[in-house]
Amino acid sequence: MLRTGPPVPDRHVRRSGDDYAHELAALLPKGQAWPREPFSTLMLTVSGLAQYYGVVDGRAADLLERESDPRATIELLEDWERAWGLPDPCFSPMPLTIADRHKILLLKMTLLGTPSRKFYTDWAKFLGYNIYITEYSPFMCGVSMCGDTSDLEVAAGGDPFHMRWYVMLPENRFMWTVHVENARLTWFRCGVGQCGIDHLLTIGLAQDLECMIRRWAHAYTVPIFDYSSLATGGAMAGTP
Repeated sequence: MLRTGPPVPDRHVRRSGDDYAHELAALLPKGQAWPREPFSTLMLTVSGLAQYYGVVDGRAADLLERESDPRATIELLEDWERAWGLPDPCFSPMPLTIADRHKILLLKMTLLGTPSRKFYTDWAKFLGYNIYITEYSPFMCGVSMCGDTSDLEVAAGGDPFHMRWYVMLPENRFMWTVHVENARLTWFRCGVGQCGIDHLLTIGLAQDLECMIRRWAHAYTVPIFDYSSLATGGAMAGTP
C-alpha cells in the first residue's frame, strides 16, 4: 500500500539501558548455566553493564537531536559560535542570554543581501528592532518640485513622514537617518533564561544595531540614529 501523506522525517531512536540489556541477554548462550530469571546474578550483571550503553545512546541522541541544531544547541553553542566568527564585537559589550546568542548565531549563518533599505529593516526586525530609514535628496532646480512631495518619496521607496526633496547642502545626499522606534527589551524566558544570571527585564539602546549598520553602510555615507520616538512613547511602550 502506497503512503499518500507527507513523508515522515527520519528521527534518531533512543534506546534505554533496559533495551540494551534485553538485546544482550538474547545474545547469551542458552542452558542451565545461563539463567534468564530477572533477578538472577547473571541478569543483574547484564542489566548493570547495559546501563552504560543506555547513557551513551542518550548522549548521542542529545548531540544528534539538539546540539546539531544551532537554534537549540546548549553544550556546543561555543563551538558553533567559534566556527562562525563569534562573539562579534558589535554584541560583546551587551549582556547576552542564551536566546540572544542563538539569534545572533542564526543571523550570522543566514545573512544574505546587499546594503539596501529593506535589507537593514529586515535584519533589524530579526534582532527585535522596528526601524525606518530616511534618505535625503537636496533640492535641485529644474528637477525637484515644491509643495507636498511625500507621495513621491513613498514611490521612491522612502517613508511617508518626509518629503522627496529638501533645501540643504549637496553633501547631505550622503547622509541617512535610522529612526529607532523601540528600545532593546530582553525579557527572561523559561527554558532559555539562566536563573541568577539573567535579569527579568533588560532595557538598552540599540548599540548592536548602530554597530552593525555602521559596519555595513557604504563607505561614502554617514548613518545618523534618531531615538526621538522613544521620548514620546517611552522606553516601556508596547510592553505587557
